[in-house]
Amino acid sequence: MSERRWWWLSVAAFCLIGLILRLKGLHNPLLDHPGWRQGDTAAIARNFAQLDFNIFYPQTEYNGAPPNYVELELQIVPFLAAIGYKIFGVHEVFGRLLEIAFGIGTIAVVGFFARWLFANPLAGVAAMALYAIFPGSIYYSRTFQPDGAMVFFLVAALYAWSRWMADDDGRSWRGGLIAGGLLALAFLAKQVALIALIPAAAMLIGRFRWQGLAVLALSLVPLALYGPYVASHAEWHWASGILRLHVIPSFIGAFTSLHGFERKAIDFVKALRMLATTMLGPAGILLLIAGFCIRLRSKADAVLWGWLAGGLIYTYVVLTVERVDYYLYPLVPLGALVGGNLIARAVERFGTTANARVATAAVLGVMWLAALYIGRREIAPYYAWSSNVYTRSLALNKTLAPGALIVIGHYDPSLMYYIQRKGWMEDPYLWTPFDEQSAIRKGARYFIAVEPKRLARNIELCHWLERFPLLDPTAKWPVYETDPAKVLPGAEAHWQEFRREERDGTYDASRSSCSVVGATNGSAKRADSAGASGSEHSSS
Repeated sequence: MSERRWWWLSVAAFCLIGLILRLKGLHNPLLDHPGWRQGDTAAIARNFAQLDFNIFYPQTEYNGAPPNYVELELQIVPFLAAIGYKIFGVHEVFGRLLEIAFGIGTIAVVGFFARWLFANPLAGVAAMALYAIFPGSIYYSRTFQPDGAMVFFLVAALYAWSRWMADDDGRSWRGGLIAGGLLALAFLAKQVALIALIPAAAMLIGRFRWQGLAVLALSLVPLALYGPYVASHAEWHWASGILRLHVIPSFIGAFTSLHGFERKAIDFVKALRMLATTMLGPAGILLLIAGFCIRLRSKADAVLWGWLAGGLIYTYVVLTVERVDYYLYPLVPLGALVGGNLIARAVERFGTTANARVATAAVLGVMWLAALYIGRREIAPYYAWSSNVYTRSLALNKTLAPGALIVIGHYDPSLMYYIQRKGWMEDPYLWTPFDEQSAIRKGARYFIAVEPKRLARNIELCHWLERFPLLDPTAKWPVYETDPAKVLPGAEAHWQEFRREERDGTYDASRSSCSVVGATNGSAKRADSAGASGSEHSSS
């Protein structure tokens, strides 16, 4: 068999293996991990299809009465999904299939990148074999969120950039425009991809070309134009808000106080632990470390070292604040590249005879299967989702008045997505009667107590809501009908009596109807309704 045919069969085989591994949970509701981000992305896609088919105007379901324009990355995946919705109707599986397509594409690009980078087809095959089974690439290649598309464009951009600089010495504008266009798409797909600036710039140090600086500058122009534009009409400033309110203060605190430095260091180690478990897996992290401990002997060492440096810097600055593992996704293909090189060199060293090559291949095959098994075990909890939460959300969608605004006493966009109502997501313990009155004046007609026990701890809000009838007193999630026209007789007198008892110190919480509601109706656990722990929006 010719080397060319052997190569293309390897590409097809590992893409097929990758596809099969990523089909698990394809039709799951978007309540598996990370339900928060998937609920957001799916809602934006549905709003594109049903409300405003404009990629520059993404809308969520929450943050008040619509329109709920939000400052986020360019919504490439939701917009492509919305095109499918326009043709076939709203089916969330389109979003998952798009991410799977980007994930399979990344397997192939990683293979071509490694084959060229190390001038060794075996390194390309090994890199594909690794990327296909790394737990992070398996799981996040099938979740409805923008990260898979971002990683695809990031890897393709660095591949094109490396070839342009190494093979063409950065002279051809055609090669530069391809690399710059892919970089621009990566930056727009998600700003995490900005870490690519470090490896790209690292190659310019050894072979400075003004064309390279020009291409890097031009690749940033679309993001520089898009960011302010979407922020100008967004009501919820996510990206800039997280940066201004959390990331920058945390970074400054790490260098202005000993406690801040220690806290940052501890969180950095925790973030790297996520890389070693749910993203690369134990085998992947060992290959990454070992791969950098030997002499790389690649055509673009600067890209690999710059990629690692950019990823670690980003981890230290951002992951110590927003502790979600998929922010480490850009380091997963890097692990496959250097791991593939390490494996290829091991085969060359130990497979000197036909028998030795067979034995080496057998050992590597067993190790590959073991790495797959261990990696799948790391992400197994991510596939879990609550059928109770899903059923209750769908039931509320059928029960509540069409188009009604709601206040949901829980942080989780996936619930609002399935309830199919817009409004507010709030912590029932922190939400006040004044906040609720403001929401009612803006049109809120239901308060859904997803966490009734937590609501019961907010004595003021719980008693204030008693002025409204419950849609179903036996429901696990009590729903108050907050229509001013439905205020119960004597509600104000009951409220004033509570206020007097509270002021006089005679209030008895054990005899309160609020504590009874919380105890009898139970509470949906945070992990149950959110689908998984961790939210990149929770602190915004």
